[in-house]
Amino acid sequence: MSAVDDIRSGRTSLGIELGSTRIKACLIGQDATEVLATGSFSWENRLEDGLWTYAIDEVWQGLQAAFAGLVSDAQDRHGVAPTSFGAIGISAMMHGYLAFDAGGSLLVPFRTWRNTNTSVAAAELTDLLGVNIPLRWSIAHLHQAVVDAEPHVPQIDFVTTLAGYVHWRLTGQRVLGVGDASGMFPIDSAARDYDAGMLSAYDGLAGDRLPAPVKELLPAVLPAGADAGALTAEGAALLDPTGNLEPGIPLCPPEGDAGTGMVATNSVAPRTGNVSAGTSIFAMVVLERPLTEVHHELDLVTTPAGDAVAMVHCNNGASELAAWAGLFTRFSAAAGRPLDDDAVFEALFREALDGEADAGGLLAYNHLAGEPIAGLTDGRPLFVRTPDSAFTLANFMRSQLYGVFGTLALGMQVLAAEGVGLDRMFAHGGMFRTAGVAQRFLAGALDAPVAVGELASEGGAWGIAVLASYLAHADATDLGTYLDEHVFASASLSTADPDPADVAGFSAYLDRYRAGLAIEAAATENLPSAR
Repeated sequence: MSAVDDIRSGRTSLGIELGSTRIKACLIGQDATEVLATGSFSWENRLEDGLWTYAIDEVWQGLQAAFAGLVSDAQDRHGVAPTSFGAIGISAMMHGYLAFDAGGSLLVPFRTWRNTNTSVAAAELTDLLGVNIPLRWSIAHLHQAVVDAEPHVPQIDFVTTLAGYVHWRLTGQRVLGVGDASGMFPIDSAARDYDAGMLSAYDGLAGDRLPAPVKELLPAVLPAGADAGALTAEGAALLDPTGNLEPGIPLCPPEGDAGTGMVATNSVAPRTGNVSAGTSIFAMVVLERPLTEVHHELDLVTTPAGDAVAMVHCNNGASELAAWAGLFTRFSAAAGRPLDDDAVFEALFREALDGEADAGGLLAYNHLAGEPIAGLTDGRPLFVRTPDSAFTLANFMRSQLYGVFGTLALGMQVLAAEGVGLDRMFAHGGMFRTAGVAQRFLAGALDAPVAVGELASEGGAWGIAVLASYLAHADATDLGTYLDEHVFASASLSTADPDPADVAGFSAYLDRYRAGLAIEAAATENLPSAR
């Protein structure tokens, strides 16, 4: 069938992902590899009262704008506007804290994954549960509110993630995909549910400081392919105020951006992994066996099917790199030779290829926010050089690209020391669009082949659209087989093997980077925020 036939007959899947800087909608047909239409909305988090947040009203403004953009794009490209879909999926940035009372009112502003104010709670929970509980996890945010005796705690009726919140408003169902749920509270992969023993342990710790056992406050856990409810009339009106969208459309379990990244790169089987680079950067490796020790650098989460995954999550990704590119974009305009953003990125990335393998002694720290792996509770982006370093544009840009991967490499070294096997690593995110640059440097940083595929460039919105399409196949096949045989069977991949010179150069860079973290720590202590 043609794209027009798919759209008219509703044989399509709609995926919407609320990322850190963009809300994106993606429509696919029966051939999941063909993107039929897209729409997007740009937004940014804000630091309010010392906490990173997004306004809830902007969530719906952005969702409506992205959906309207997709409908308009479908009309422009295919001459038909969709009014129904075979399935819908919602995904979003993981973790954080959205707490509601029994009437469905938000009790405190949305606290995102980027906040690092939960150190007391995270340390207490790690000791209690015997697994690493990172600062950004929802249970750390909840317990920090308990520890601080925040006035809203006795009124809590429901705590969820951003994807879980949107799904709830669209369907009325308080559920969450197992991958996203694994960033709220530890999961028992065998049961595909929250770990019962750990729930009991936490209830003992919280006591009467919470209004109910913690499991009663959390969303129910569902694996990929499970029935997660259908779009209500109220939900349809929220997504499409024009009234054209029909209710009754099934939704797949809402997932986190890590899970959709695994789907978008076909990295859901043991010994596969992926790196996702955006505002944050993280690596996911599907495990064959449990880790032998607790490591603060590693999260234990799951695939959308519930299989155990080790995650190296860094709060700071490519935002500082983008800020420098913006400076050069402005310079080109000031010089009377304006270039658009894509042209500037292309030129700067290509220039980095001419840099020295160790970036000429230059160091770049991309820490706009705190970075737990690096031991930093606050962020101060820095560019550092010594008087004898080779200060060239090529070295500067290579140092900035290396800086995106610096903290990630520290965490990946811990994973390597655990003896975790890895057959293939996929990468996705905007910084990999310039062929052969960031991909090559990441291969050197990890000392492993890195593959980039055409499909992965569509990112998590495409990944959650694929999970929505899986709803119709879940009774017949598992998720990994569905991806292998129905989605990626004919996908083309570009693989970069590590260059020995890049491996040695990045290793030297990382040694200086690790030593220079003392400069970062001093900056956070002695350089107050300008605003």
